[in-house]
Amino acid sequence: MAKDVAEHGSFSGKDYHDPPPAPLFDATELGKWSFYRALIAEFIATLLFLYITVLTVIGYNSQTNTTLNPGADQCGGVGILGIAWAFGGMIFILVYCTAGISGGHINPAVTFGLFLARKVSLVRAVMYMVAQCLGAICGVGLVKAFQSSYYTRYGGGANSLASGYSVGVGVGAEIIGTFVLVYTVFSATDPKRNARDSHVPVLAPLPIGFAVFMVHLATIPITGTGINPARSLGAAVIFNQEKPWDDHWIFWVGPFAGAAIAAFYHQFVLRAAAAKALGSFRSQSHV
Repeated sequence: MAKDVAEHGSFSGKDYHDPPPAPLFDATELGKWSFYRALIAEFIATLLFLYITVLTVIGYNSQTNTTLNPGADQCGGVGILGIAWAFGGMIFILVYCTAGISGGHINPAVTFGLFLARKVSLVRAVMYMVAQCLGAICGVGLVKAFQSSYYTRYGGGANSLASGYSVGVGVGAEIIGTFVLVYTVFSATDPKRNARDSHVPVLAPLPIGFAVFMVHLATIPITGTGINPARSLGAAVIFNQEKPWDDHWIFWVGPFAGAAIAAFYHQFVLRAAAAKALGSFRSQSHV
């Protein structure tokens, strides 16, 4: 019976064994070049991510804002769809490029979720977040350096709660949006799923990029879409205006809460259920 099921695509205990959890504190990482190479990769990837995406946002605002630019065409520019594509497309590209070096986090919320799931150590998680935030600040700083007048005039790509929405709606949008992203990260990179569904190959950066794209479509009108504390911090630091700073806590609390919920859901609901199903399957196969 077990043989028949395995031949039809289901997995058995021989297909996959869970790797041991990452140590909570692993000081030996600090002496490895691969660790610092990963930090550099996270820094550069986040820098490039913010540079391209913030330029896209500013370019769209400059082409459509009739108040600051009387000759602007409200139907011109890339539109919200184009902004969403810029964010999702850059995540696809950068995760593809850095996954084999650093894991391609490019987001403190993703790093936090993976830390809670014991996929990375505390040392790596903290240093990744520092590298991501510094990269984001530098990326937005390059945008301002190259286009200072446009940057200041058109909002600097900074996240803030849109008028007409309550704080609760903003936090909820960030929680759900980040949940979608981090849940996709767990699902797309789950080695047990790859072993079980090897007949359905998945290029992990693709669904992750699409998740970012879809979340932006839904939440740009509410918060401008954070779901990445480094992205929000970099824009707030360089733009340095009162409104983005007043709302800034939303873009840390929401994403971290969403990441924690996604980690719990994937690790303790979905994966626990899979383990029980496998145990039941084993017991039946020996009857």
